[in-house]
Amino acid sequence: MDSYRMLLPDNASLYFETHGKGSPILLIAGLASDSQSWGGVVQDLARDFLVITPDNRGVGRSTQNGVDISISGMGDDCIALLDYLGIASAEILGHSMGGFVALDCALRYPDRLSGLLIAGSAPRNSPENNQLFRAWASDLTAGADRGDWFRGLFPWIFTPSFLPDAEALDAAVSYSVDYPYPQSAEAFRKQVEAIAGFDCTGEIATIKLPTLIIHGREDRLFPSEESVRRLKSINGARSIVFERAAHSIHLEQPEAFSRAIREFIKR
Repeated sequence: MDSYRMLLPDNASLYFETHGKGSPILLIAGLASDSQSWGGVVQDLARDFLVITPDNRGVGRSTQNGVDISISGMGDDCIALLDYLGIASAEILGHSMGGFVALDCALRYPDRLSGLLIAGSAPRNSPENNQLFRAWASDLTAGADRGDWFRGLFPWIFTPSFLPDAEALDAAVSYSVDYPYPQSAEAFRKQVEAIAGFDCTGEIATIKLPTLIIHGREDRLFPSEESVRRLKSINGARSIVFERAAHSIHLEQPEAFSRAIREFIKR
């Protein structure tokens, strides 16, 4: 693994890691997540590919430079990263909010993608999710206890069986609270508003890229049936729905998740 930091045009900095060698795949994390959220699949994928994992601006070791955060802005950051690495095109995989960013890249920079992979996402966020995410942001801004905050978050992103007992839940909460690069309440709120402002429902039918949709059957944030149906407006898109997985598919089913990616890229 190699880690780097690149300067963006507005003087914000983007932290990223590269793993392995081969054809490139760029992994874009979701809301409040950074490059480390891919830990369960990176080493497996790095056996065959050059895996690039950035921290989105305003999270992890990247900075936001005081500006608003937008989906298109994060898309521009991803393309700037490919430019920095001298990569003409890459497979781009986005999870949740990262799926919005990947869709934005596919719409505005189609020649920079050799394939599009959308995990646990949709063309837009629902009004109910926007309300939920804003409530989470308000709690953080008000100084909510971070341990309690994560305990309230986990049921929305994992199946009940993933954290089967109090000890496992306590360990997951402790890891999250003690993480050395916590996201600020302000940056979280800005990511929430970026999500609320994105809707490409009327445009995705114009995407003409090899596309794989990956979803968890038990996803509460982006229900699988409706989300997959909407994303299948992309002509020729393939889909796979994992049983016994909720929103954080790559954490609950890492082996099956990386296997689906590998098979898709080696199409």
